[in-house]
Amino acid sequence: MSVREFILRHYQHFNAGALADCAESLRDFLNGNGRLMVTLAGAMSTAGIGRSLAPAIRSQKVHAICCTGANLEEELFNLVAQSHYEKVPDWRGMSAQDDLDLQQRGLNRVTDVAIPEEEAIRNIEKPLLKLWKDAEAAGDKRFPHEYIYDLLLHGDLEFDADPVDSWLIAAADANLPIFVPGWEDSTLGNILAARVIDCTILNSDIIKGGLHAMHALADWYREDDSPTGLLQVGGGIAGDFAICVVPMLRQDVGLDVPLWAWFAQISESRPSYGGYSGAPPNEKISWEKLGLDTPKFVIESDATIVLPLLLASLED
Repeated sequence: MSVREFILRHYQHFNAGALADCAESLRDFLNGNGRLMVTLAGAMSTAGIGRSLAPAIRSQKVHAICCTGANLEEELFNLVAQSHYEKVPDWRGMSAQDDLDLQQRGLNRVTDVAIPEEEAIRNIEKPLLKLWKDAEAAGDKRFPHEYIYDLLLHGDLEFDADPVDSWLIAAADANLPIFVPGWEDSTLGNILAARVIDCTILNSDIIKGGLHAMHALADWYREDDSPTGLLQVGGGIAGDFAICVVPMLRQDVGLDVPLWAWFAQISESRPSYGGYSGAPPNEKISWEKLGLDTPKFVIESDATIVLPLLLASLED
C-alpha cells in the first residue's frame, strides 16, 4: 500500500480527514500546472524534514521556500555535524541544571536533540566568514542562502550526513528561490553582527535584508503566469512574510496580480490566542490574500508528523 493509498484508506475524519483532503487537492493543483511555495517555521530542519522535502524539491513539486534563518542554517549544521548531535532522552523531566550541563558541554538543545557548538556552528563559521570577507572586499551583496549555496556547491565542506536527505542540497542543485525574512535573529546572523562589532567585518551590508527579500519575492510571484499556492508549515515570520506579497502588490503597488490560488496550513496554534500562526484562512480573505473560491485547508496537528505524510503522498 502506497502512502497515498494508506491516507485515503485510514484518514477519514477530523485532522486526519483534513490531511487526506488537502493531499488530494494539492495533487490536483500541481497537476494543473500550479506552483507551490512552502514556508518553514519552528525547527523543521532539525526535525529532519529534509528526508521528505528533498524528494519533493527534486521532483519539482516545490518551487520556492520561505523559511526562518534557523531552518536555513540548521539544515546546514546537520549536514556537517550529524554524528555529533545528541538525542536528549526524557527531555520533559530535565531540570535547569541538566540544561546548564549541556551548555557547559557545548550543546544547544532543541527540545529532544542537542546541536553541537564546535562541530556544527563554529565549523560553518570559518568558511562562511571567508565568503563574507571576500564579498566585503569586492563590494558584493547577496542573500543569506546564496552564500550557503556557494558553500555547498563550490566549497570544501565535508558532509557528515547523507546529502540525499538534505532539502538544502536539493534546493542548491535546483537553484531554488529561497526567501529568509528576519535572518538577523539566527545564529549565523548573530555571528555576523558579532564580527561587525569586533571589526573583523566592517560592512554588514554584504547581506541583503528583508526589504530586498520582499522585492525578490514580488519578482518571483509575478514572473510566471501559473497559479501559485502556499503551504504554510507553522506560522510566524516565514508564513506572514510570504503571503503578504499579494496584498502588497495589489493594494500598495496597485498591480492587478492574482490572489494566492491554493492555501493550506499545518499548525497546532489556536485562533483564540490572537497569534498569526493560528489565524484561519477566512481571516486572510479580509486582507486580500485569499479569495472566496481559493481551496483552503487547515490541519491542526504536529507538522513533523503531517508534512512528511503530505509530501510523500505526492510522490505516489
